[in-house]
Amino acid sequence: FSSVGFGMTTPATIGGRIFLIFYGLIGCAATILFFNLFLERIITLLAYIMKWFHGRQLQRSGALVTSERRASSNSGEEGSLEGWKPSVYYVMLILGFAAIVIACSASAMYTVIEGWNYIDSLYFCFVAFSTIGFGDLVSSQKAEYKNQGFYRLGNFLFILMGVCCIYSLFNVISIVIKQILNWMLKKLECRYCHRCQKKNLRHHRNAVNPGNFKHRRHDVSIDTVCDSETDGRRMSGEMISVKDFLASNKVSLAIMQKQLSETANGGPRQSYSHSRHNGFSGGIGALAIMNNRLAETSVDR
Repeated sequence: FSSVGFGMTTPATIGGRIFLIFYGLIGCAATILFFNLFLERIITLLAYIMKWFHGRQLQRSGALVTSERRASSNSGEEGSLEGWKPSVYYVMLILGFAAIVIACSASAMYTVIEGWNYIDSLYFCFVAFSTIGFGDLVSSQKAEYKNQGFYRLGNFLFILMGVCCIYSLFNVISIVIKQILNWMLKKLECRYCHRCQKKNLRHHRNAVNPGNFKHRRHDVSIDTVCDSETDGRRMSGEMISVKDFLASNKVSLAIMQKQLSETANGGPRQSYSHSRHNGFSGGIGALAIMNNRLAETSVDR
């Protein structure tokens, strides 16, 4: 059930092997559930211990309020222990320490009874506790044990506690590995998005104020830079299109056109009285320039 599988005892008949399939399916699933519940109870026990030590410190310092006692007594067990769950790193250290203590104690027993050296005993403990089960070293296989019943019981208890601790330790280490991988993925994602933002802004600098790119690059979000084109241009907080530029600078363009027209015609001409009283003579823009030009042409004629 613990999935160690040393291989020294195996089913030999067809009926025994078929029975093993169904028996092992339920038994291994129940054993995995037992290991998970063992880890949960270890965490709950650590939470109880941490809460008890905190309460003792408050009682010694005289800072324990009656209202807090009532609140803690009225609240449920899970709710009262919710804020006292230990960190995953503390659980990993405690389980690792417990597994080392159990392995060292079991190795001392195997060295005396089995006749192995201490390194081989530690090797057997890790192979058995981690449910690898190579089968090169197997305990309780000799017939000349003095107290074989007590030895088998001790061997069973050591392997059971060791497998529980190592299995729980593997679960906690997997959580730590997952956190490290998530941290690495976030770092790579932020770095990639930052490079994408710089690349897009570098290829779409502002035509009006190109020198302000370095000062305003942080004002543009990643979503606006990486969006698709809308109305034939990029939408961002910094860049504008030629259409928006012309729409916001009509007055400047009208004055520039008028100056170019006067320069081409040899300078500004004298305005006449009837053109001054014209409603469009004092205006600006393309319509006013065209009206003044027609007035000057009619006077020349």
